Amino acid sequence: MGALWGVAIYLGIAFWLAEPWQTAAIALALVLSSWVTLALSDWAEAFFGEEDSGRFVTDEVVGFLAVVLCFRLPSPWLTILWVFPLIRIIDIVKVPPARRLEHLPGGWGVIADDLLAAVYTVALLYIVLWLQPDWFVG
Repeated sequence: MGALWGVAIYLGIAFWLAEPWQTAAIALALVLSSWVTLALSDWAEAFFGEEDSGRFVTDEVVGFLAVVLCFRLPSPWLTILWVFPLIRIIDIVKVPPARRLEHLPGGWGVIADDLLAAVYTVALLYIVLWLQPDWFVG
């Protein structure tokens, strides 16, 4: 549930900034959360005693922010209702080649599977939007 931090960041940006600043702020938050994940992943592995610990959640924030950078609906709440469950399901299922990406060195293995889940989530959301646009009316 670490992606909830991404939801909080996104909501703050969505309600306080208008375009194009909103997109810029989401991109900046994505870059910063990616940097934090890469910088702290070795420390987190040593501290928690396991690779990609579920208690180290900045990678989930990265995944969520990557999706909302690429896919947003007019309503931030409706965006969250679609994005949050889908990114979590796709990240948990580990759609191939996500498991292989986890073996990349350092923090890249921690972050790569979440970024791949974001790509799959964005693609799925645009396909559903194209096939069933009425589902996105709130």
